[in-house]
Amino acid sequence: MKKLKIDKKIIFERMKIIEIHVGRLEEIRELSKAKFAFPDNFAIAAYNLRSALEATFDICAHILSRIPGAQIDEYKKMALEMGRQKVIPNDFAEENLYEMAGYRNRLTHFYFEVSAKEMHKIIQNNLDDFRVFLKHIKKFVE
Repeated sequence: MKKLKIDKKIIFERMKIIEIHVGRLEEIRELSKAKFAFPDNFAIAAYNLRSALEATFDICAHILSRIPGAQIDEYKKMALEMGRQKVIPNDFAEENLYEMAGYRNRLTHFYFEVSAKEMHKIIQNNLDDFRVFLKHIKKFVE
């Protein structure tokens, strides 16, 4: 791929945001299911998860905006395009990043349907997806 004019400062700032919010989620995931379900704990988790997801897709949007013909404004399509453009492995894009895009949309547009049980499960099982994403982005940018 031709050398892209990526603004590394933007990428690294968003990567730091992801690391901060995932770190907070790791602390929250230590709570029991019952304590996690307290409204304030659930709200804190939702905020941190949504912030990490927003930063993830800010990175995707920035990178794709620099690739001719790859500009996409829908998060799930953006996830798939990241794989097609070989920014991240296609299997990770199609499975993990695509699911992350769907959950970002759910937290943003259908927040009233998201249950504490559902979010607790995601925080218990899926935070490593952020680390994998960051690893691939770091490799791509360097």
